[in-house]
Amino acid sequence: MPWFGLRAGMPTFTEAELDYLAHQPLGRIATASGDATPDLAPVTFDIDDDERIVITGMDPKKTLKWHNVVATGMAAFAVDDLASREPWRPRGVKARGRAEAFDDAEGRSWIRITPEVVWSWGINLDAERHFGPIEKRVITPG
Repeated sequence: MPWFGLRAGMPTFTEAELDYLAHQPLGRIATASGDATPDLAPVTFDIDDDERIVITGMDPKKTLKWHNVVATGMAAFAVDDLASREPWRPRGVKARGRAEAFDDAEGRSWIRITPEVVWSWGINLDAERHFGPIEKRVITPG
């Protein structure tokens, strides 16, 4: 079990999305400063048992993404790739929601995103579509 804590609630990601995310080495976090200056950063990540996105790193407290999360409490996260060019098969998962910055007495720091909206494409092949090939789900906390 991961060391960064748990939250009880309904599933955020489908099994297919969780499998996809488990096999991706990098994602991107998008944040904005208090004055709305945007930032995008590549990150390693994990999904905790309650399907929140957890971002660590060598020293997260020194990063712009950390300071932006502290200032706004919001972030977006995306992972995508191209499964094939012929036929054209893009796929990915994007989530937006509340973000928190944590540090503990043992010197560990992390950012945790609790998704409120999830979009995916090319993964849940039988899902109802929001726009073109994109599926959208609003997450209701449990």
